[in-house]
Amino acid sequence: MTSTERKTMPLYDDSLPHRLTPPPFWGDRIGNDDVELVPTHGAGRAEVAFDFPGVAVGTAEYLDGPTGATVISVPSGARTSVDARGGAIGIIGRYEELNHAICFAGGSSYGLAAATGVDEELLARTGNRVGWQDLRSASGAVIYDLAARDTGIVPDAALGRAALLAARKDAIPVGRVGAGIAASAGKIDLSRCEFTGQGAAFRRIGPVRILVVTVVNPVGVIVDRDGTVIRGNYDRETGERRLPVADYEAALLAGESPTTSPGNTTVTAVITNVKLDDKELRLFGRQVHSSMNRAIQPFHTNHDGDTLFALTTDEVALPPAGSTRLGEQAVNSIALGAIASELAWDAVLTSAR
Repeated sequence: MTSTERKTMPLYDDSLPHRLTPPPFWGDRIGNDDVELVPTHGAGRAEVAFDFPGVAVGTAEYLDGPTGATVISVPSGARTSVDARGGAIGIIGRYEELNHAICFAGGSSYGLAAATGVDEELLARTGNRVGWQDLRSASGAVIYDLAARDTGIVPDAALGRAALLAARKDAIPVGRVGAGIAASAGKIDLSRCEFTGQGAAFRRIGPVRILVVTVVNPVGVIVDRDGTVIRGNYDRETGERRLPVADYEAALLAGESPTTSPGNTTVTAVITNVKLDDKELRLFGRQVHSSMNRAIQPFHTNHDGDTLFALTTDEVALPPAGSTRLGEQAVNSIALGAIASELAWDAVLTSAR
């Protein structure tokens, strides 16, 4: 079957471009073996420029899904810490302490194969050398994007490889592109959720660089800095969006069980060039991940598998902050985390605007 032969269920109304019309979960769906899959490279809604030597980001999609993959490439390697929360985590390479790439993908657990394709390309780039000093590693995490579409097509090794091959050093597409092409938010009820996508933000402060890339697919809604819900939990009758807590409270007051639809997860990478020891890197990642609950409400639920990769290229030493029992850099790493936390909020917002 070709993509032109398949009649695709409309995913959103033209008049309301962010409204999602979820397909039914039951019944057979077409899969990867049923169509001739060709990786594409979407432009997204906009681009976020960045200037981070040694870091590149690429995306690729299967429009027949639609589903996709996003790869953050660090050819020289970056020390990595993982902060994974929620009840539906899907990770490959979780315990790698040094990575040369991070791969995000749709397809839930099946999409973890995309990271295998990244590994294959990394091996090819070494000339297939397999000495200890030549080994390269890629870690990855997935979102559940299958509720937003009517196929069982998932990212595979070929798609992950295509995303890495398309990596750019100057800009990142945001919106419905890469691993975020079928991401959505506000799944209190599937009829009220809306499309989101991939987001990114970058900041350079003197020699310090921080880059955040995120694929936003939560149970929760996306909240602006003024408290306005900008995506998710859209009430078609009133034309309004609201915080899910209002629905939960109303259900309890009515003696009913609050509803939440499964199939979610937000995956994020925060990359810096600041030298951090292992503990500082771990706490830096935890600080940034915790801060994202301001932008996504609720966050880290038992229907989410939220995962954040914190990476450092260890190139810039911050000025000594004075001796403390937590180490000389402790205060400075907290400041770095605070700045990165604001960037993470910016990145979430770009996924939906």
